Amino acid sequence: MTKPSKTDVIVRATNRSWDEWMQYMDSIDAKNLSHYEIATLLLDELDGQIDNHAWWAQSVTVAYEQYIGRRLPGQRSDGTFETSASKSTQLGMQELMDKWIAFADEDEEVQAIVAEDVRSSGTEKRITWRTRADDGSSIRVTSEPKKNGTALIIVNHMELQTHELNTEAKEKWSSILERFVEGL
Repeated sequence: MTKPSKTDVIVRATNRSWDEWMQYMDSIDAKNLSHYEIATLLLDELDGQIDNHAWWAQSVTVAYEQYIGRRLPGQRSDGTFETSASKSTQLGMQELMDKWIAFADEDEEVQAIVAEDVRSSGTEKRITWRTRADDGSSIRVTSEPKKNGTALIIVNHMELQTHELNTEAKEKWSSILERFVEGL
């Protein structure tokens, strides 16, 4: 069994101990259900009990699947892996993305990862920079506003084929973001 990630957060958010969640999973025979079937039952179970119950139904399902060894931390239901890294900044959302684009265009480490043309788009809620890496995986960098007028930069690297590549990507993007934010 793999130690699931974020069980302490799940316990706090759902007001149920991990043991209580395991008893519930046993009661629905979750080990013999698909991800979708478990999440659907949890959606009904949590409805009206907590805010964002759909999100928490997914979180509990993923943690359970990690616990029984069906997936590793960072692994998606299709078998690929996804990692993320983020940093808070003092910049506003648009200025942050403008600075990221300039940085990414010039940074050798970012350019070594990028294999396709970059696309960007945005709304009032977020601005996104997207591309593919040379291994076919997807990269999304998002600038999101915070309540105080500053913004957060978030990197998601998706469709990685192994846990090792996922770990490497996490370390690489954390380092890149650290360097980026230090230069602001």
